[in-house]
Amino acid sequence: MAATPEGRVKNRVRKVLARYAGLYQFWPVSTGLGATSLDVIGCYKGCFFAIETKTAGKKLTPRQEVTAAQMVAAGAKVFVVVGEDSPVLFELKTWLDAVERSVQ
Repeated sequence: MAATPEGRVKNRVRKVLARYAGLYQFWPVSTGLGATSLDVIGCYKGCFFAIETKTAGKKLTPRQEVTAAQMVAAGAKVFVVVGEDSPVLFELKTWLDAVERSVQ
């Protein structure tokens, strides 16, 4: 079965994250009950991050904007990856590389 357009974006994010040994990632499955989150919450070498994925042309919902703002206020780095070729994928990799260098 072929991946959905958003599934392909998520697969690109998974490939980036897989390059970093020891990186924690959690992909919550929303059930419509309880608090919401973004697509990925993670931590790498003590640095908390979150990622929301969208197909090209889509944007965060108002609830996702609130959640992302709360995460940023708590000290998280938040990435919004829109489309399979999003430049934010490079930004994510660059940030993870910088985290890796700063902790060595």
